[in-house]
Amino acid sequence: MKQANFLWVQPDTNELSPAFKELIETNNIPQHIGRLLWQRNIRSAEALAAFLRPDLDALHDPFLLYDMDKAVARIHEAIINEEQILIYGDYDADGITSTTVLKETLELLGAEVKTFLPNRFTDGYGPNLEVYKEKIAEGIQLIVTVDNGVSGHEAIAYAQQQGIDVIVTDHHELPEVLPEAYAIVHPRHPAGQYPFGDLAGVGVAFKTACALLEEVPLELLDLVAIGTIADMVSLTGENRILVSNGLKMIQQSDRIGLNELLSVSGVNKQQVTESDIGFSVSPRLNAIGRLKDPNPAVTLMTTFDQEEAAQLANELDGINQQRKAFVEDIMKEAQQKINPANDVHLVVGDNWHEGVLGIVAGRLMQKTGRPVLVLTKKEQGIAKGSGRSVAALNLFEMLSTMKDMFVSFGGHHAAVGLTIPIDHLDLLQEAMNAYVRSEAIDLSQGIPLQIDDVLSLADVTIQLIDSLKLLAPFGLGNPLPKFLFKDLNTKNARQIGSDNQHLKLVMEDHAAHQLDVIGFGFGAEAHEFENDHLALVGQLTINEWNGNKKPQLMMEDFAVEGVQLFDYRSKRNRQGVAFDNQTLGISFQTKPSAEARRLCPDLKIFQSLPDLIDAFNGGVYHEIAFLDCPTDPQIIKDIVEALAVNRIDFVLLSPEDAYLDGVGSRDQYSRLFKLIHQQVQLDVRYKLKTIADFLKLPEKLLIFMIQVFSELEFVTIQDGVLKKNAAPATHPLTDSRLYQRRQQMIKTEEFLLMSDLSTLKQWLIS
Repeated sequence: MKQANFLWVQPDTNELSPAFKELIETNNIPQHIGRLLWQRNIRSAEALAAFLRPDLDALHDPFLLYDMDKAVARIHEAIINEEQILIYGDYDADGITSTTVLKETLELLGAEVKTFLPNRFTDGYGPNLEVYKEKIAEGIQLIVTVDNGVSGHEAIAYAQQQGIDVIVTDHHELPEVLPEAYAIVHPRHPAGQYPFGDLAGVGVAFKTACALLEEVPLELLDLVAIGTIADMVSLTGENRILVSNGLKMIQQSDRIGLNELLSVSGVNKQQVTESDIGFSVSPRLNAIGRLKDPNPAVTLMTTFDQEEAAQLANELDGINQQRKAFVEDIMKEAQQKINPANDVHLVVGDNWHEGVLGIVAGRLMQKTGRPVLVLTKKEQGIAKGSGRSVAALNLFEMLSTMKDMFVSFGGHHAAVGLTIPIDHLDLLQEAMNAYVRSEAIDLSQGIPLQIDDVLSLADVTIQLIDSLKLLAPFGLGNPLPKFLFKDLNTKNARQIGSDNQHLKLVMEDHAAHQLDVIGFGFGAEAHEFENDHLALVGQLTINEWNGNKKPQLMMEDFAVEGVQLFDYRSKRNRQGVAFDNQTLGISFQTKPSAEARRLCPDLKIFQSLPDLIDAFNGGVYHEIAFLDCPTDPQIIKDIVEALAVNRIDFVLLSPEDAYLDGVGSRDQYSRLFKLIHQQVQLDVRYKLKTIADFLKLPEKLLIFMIQVFSELEFVTIQDGVLKKNAAPATHPLTDSRLYQRRQQMIKTEEFLLMSDLSTLKQWLIS
């Protein structure tokens, strides 16, 4: 049995109401799409119309945002008075697009405007006091923040004291005490009543643009779509309207820099989707802020110079490749540092690039199902990095109880950033484990994975997948549907990718229906697919190649029911394999081979069933490995039944090569007997190989034959010297217990080593 990595949340099975059934029939909506809409709480004619037709006319009045009238009046005053205006943004894709939106808006109104995006490493996030001082000294007379500001108390207070007004436009979590800015435009302002609180930073900037221009500036919607998708806010309500229309604007955009960025990202502009933005465009915009000065990204988005646009787009693409290399290198190293005994993983490295540690923490969290902090050691004896958490644990709340350990710390329930003295790291790990246990937080179930529907392979068609586009654009709050497929067998499986890190599968059901599957990052688990009764969860896509279209599942998780057998009987399958400390190795040899000990350092020599049960129960074992063959295969069945284990590794080394060499033929025994009679004595300690070569016998078989002769008292062996017995009693070879055992071992090895895995599994569970 292989448990799923995530906690599968089954779909709502409640029946659609008769009124809703009639509604979807009237709108010619397929029934399976109707079920998905119902599960997403779209159950009325009004909600359905708003969802299927996200019209710009449905956008809320920007002046419903608290302080918007005040902010607009002050900006217009600055433009009339020709004041120098600074737009102070952020270094991620949301901040870059927010800055660009407001810059182009103010320039359209004739403003004197400059922009500034802080450097992650030298300026940090949000209003920086030293930067504010510098910009004010340069003559800035009004500062407008985008995608930041609500936590910038010190810098904003300084600016206001100098007579420089600061207008904050932001969407981040609000602190208990707001800064004393001239105006704070925020969709969740405590004194405001804006109908939609999930705008991204670029959404707030766009609303400000709408208020300033007194119309909806369609030409800015391309930027709004990018920033909104990149910031992973809810794609419902106004965000759905903005992104749906923004994607259409991208298709007809004449923004030179964006077109170049789409080109280097390999995105077809005319067919651009939210996935293209989320997985191709956004990472390139985010990468520059993670590794370098982000300000050239605003230049890219606003330039009218084709050559400059091409150069900057290629630069961002190169930085993104560098970012990916950093992430992969750190991931490989970080995974080796994970201690499964910890409830929260604290992973610390040397000289890791701090700009990508949040990505690494997120990936490790997905792999382990546990909260993760990833830090890199810096100078002055400190470590700095990021953390990501699962829904079951509020990371910010937990670390707040330990804030005395930190140099600095901030974030929210799912993500944090922190700096801590290196000599506090062990204390932090102990404190986090103790917190989880004292608060009785259950982290064992994994990260929830919502399943939208259970399908059979026969249900999957190109038409079905195409129909899902009715629900797009997809994102938080409206995810691409995830489907569960049960009781599948693997028709074909192979590892793909430069390091075999991915899987390409063909899955089959009992009716011989098939489905292609891609599993990114599942390469190391290829052996799990040698079994049947698999359940897969993933997203359906269309794989188009040379004009041919074929359904394909992008696998997100899988599970295996019942007993699993893993085949390591061949040298090829054992190559590079080493079992972990959750696998108990079982050997039936009094002296296990070096290969057996290499494969499984946690090894138990079988003596009795009760003894083995005690050993198994005394450890944290989830798997057993039969490292070599017993004389009687029945003992394997007895062990599996007694331990109630359902993950079984068959290594089944054959130290004696009994099946391969046999018991020896009449001719082979005759040659050995003749040689013994011709010699006074034979040195079988040091000359064994020479004797084996002379007799043309395998060395292991020769040892066995000599042992049989010794047991039947045909010869004596003392100090490695073999001598014939002058008057041996007559015995058939079959009188030898060694010979009898060898015959049994041959039958056992023939069955255990030559049977296919399905035969062995059927035998084991029968």
